[in-house]
Amino acid sequence: MGDGVYRAVNALGRLGLGVLRIRVVPTGLEHLPRTGPVILAANHVAYPDFVFVEKAAVGRGRYVRFLTRYDVWRPGVVARAMDAMQHVPVDRAVPVDAYLRARRLLRAGEAVGIFPEAGISYSYTVRSLMRGAAALARETGAPVVPVAIWGSQRIFSVGDPEPPPDWTRGRRIDLTFGEPFTVAGTDDLTAVTTRLGHTLTAMLEELQRQPHHRPRPGEHATWYPAHLGGHAPTRERALELDVVPAGAVSPTWGPR
Repeated sequence: MGDGVYRAVNALGRLGLGVLRIRVVPTGLEHLPRTGPVILAANHVAYPDFVFVEKAAVGRGRYVRFLTRYDVWRPGVVARAMDAMQHVPVDRAVPVDAYLRARRLLRAGEAVGIFPEAGISYSYTVRSLMRGAAALARETGAPVVPVAIWGSQRIFSVGDPEPPPDWTRGRRIDLTFGEPFTVAGTDDLTAVTTRLGHTLTAMLEELQRQPHHRPRPGEHATWYPAHLGGHAPTRERALELDVVPAGAVSPTWGPR
């Protein structure tokens, strides 16, 4: 029943993407295994990022079970649909239940989607990362596929001040699926998470520098990172805006 609900939701999602003429362009999709447990660890630049990750992943026949803020479950009908699709609610104050549920899904051979920043980055750089993806990979042996996403921030994201959704048609969303890596039982979780931060940063900046994503000359681009010439909050300003859970690994990656 769960995948039947997921297929129906995906169909509605495709309809919405079609109405808005949103083009989702994945590269490196061959790195996502068609079967077996896998962790998709993605950067987070917009509220609907999970929609675009799943849109790409379904091309490999994968229904991704995402770790998502628990308050999404509050409307009853949404809660039933989220449960049917086997998504996992995350209470940042008590994350152990989400970890255990994600571990069960991986042991059952599922694809689990994680946004290890645990929130959207105001600076559109990869902010502090939680160790959960590394811990799950170390305990279950599931490979980690890093995923970079860019373009979705122009639709519905954070800001200073936060902008309303922009339903302009014809947006392009780019995703890069990186080479999978595994975490050995003796690996240090902080070191693995730091490696993931550097990997995601390199992948994200490659997308951000593509000509079709750069602002026009003279454009005031609050949706583009400051260190690349845009007008989003700087990383220093973002430190005041980002709500980062305790215990996250501080960045040694990205702009200084």
